[in-house]
Amino acid sequence: MTRTRKIKDAFLNALTYLASSLTLIVLVAIFGFVVIQGKDSLSMEMLTNNYWTQNYLITWEDSQATHFERPDDLKDNEFFSEKYGIAFEDAISHEKAKLIKVSYVDENSPFRESINATKGSGYGNSLTVNVGDQIEKIDAYDESGDIILMGTIFADNAQSMVSKLDTSVSLNTVYYQTPGGGIWGSLLATLMLIGLSLLFALPLGIFAAIYLTEIAEPNRFNSFIERCIEMLAGVPSIIFGLMGIVVLYPITTLFNIKGLSILLGSLTMAVILLPVIIRSVQESLIVVPQAYRQASLSLGASQTQTIFKVILPSALPGILSAVLLAVSRIIGESAALIYTMGTFVNDAPRVGEGATTLAVQIWSVMGQEQPNFELASAISIIILVLVLLLNVSVKLLSKRLNRKLGQA
Repeated sequence: MTRTRKIKDAFLNALTYLASSLTLIVLVAIFGFVVIQGKDSLSMEMLTNNYWTQNYLITWEDSQATHFERPDDLKDNEFFSEKYGIAFEDAISHEKAKLIKVSYVDENSPFRESINATKGSGYGNSLTVNVGDQIEKIDAYDESGDIILMGTIFADNAQSMVSKLDTSVSLNTVYYQTPGGGIWGSLLATLMLIGLSLLFALPLGIFAAIYLTEIAEPNRFNSFIERCIEMLAGVPSIIFGLMGIVVLYPITTLFNIKGLSILLGSLTMAVILLPVIIRSVQESLIVVPQAYRQASLSLGASQTQTIFKVILPSALPGILSAVLLAVSRIIGESAALIYTMGTFVNDAPRVGEGATTLAVQIWSVMGQEQPNFELASAISIIILVLVLLLNVSVKLLSKRLNRKLGQA
């Protein structure tokens, strides 16, 4: 080997190692930033809570103070009201606002049995203050009949509020909020979108790939179709969103759906996914050995039987990979869904209503006047975990199928 060749090889190797190292550093930096920013906000409550809080005003017919014993298992940062049997602790919301949260309610506490004074359908019904609810305002009476005001809106913390509360002799009203800032609605909407999009896109994509690979003759028309499919794969998703509003929206109105909806988003995503699914399935069909086709046909099987009994089962691991790519695309999509599903976080999503996916909720919380990096990063961790679980599941299933096919 000449000296020039050695220098050239060393340069190319160094370039390869440098590029690989930079790629690894960038990936680690991104994952590290997301984890560091979002780990404190990540919790089971964030997964199961609604995004929007519910406001309640409660009152009592009789709420005379009695005496309660402080439970032994309360922490030092939990402040217990001995007159009303309820404990509070200080907390910080996702928006970095100070909160006073309920951390314990005695079974005989008056907070267990109150009357809903909030105007609306539940007015006058029995209501219970639960652990995790956020106290905004309490007004109570002291021994002389004067009103004592306390709560978050009066700049109290948990300790000062309990001190005021234990100087009262009865409660008048309490204004509180249920926990918010969760992603349960967006998580449900994402799963619904994945299911509907695959329901529409997978059959079309698989059968189109079968036609182009196994049935279609090599001519100009079929070549034109393949070029169009490749072109669609490079179209920005926001254009698909505009197409969804103009072309697909009239279809959803046939189902008596007015406005943006998960159905409209899934139809749009199905169009976006078609090029991905078709190309991936085509590649998985092409790698099936030609000998399989010849053996099946020589045994008297028709072309249709050969496709569905021999080729498709052999290509199943590749088709699963296509499904994985499609699901990952759905989870990460935002631009097209802003136009077709909207940006309002719906805590109880339905197919015929607008909602946000996890990716769109990230866009929503980052588009506020004060971007919430912590909540956005926590949602990003959820997305990364979902994609990782899908990836591992598909790999294990593909390996198992390959083993079965090898034994067969």
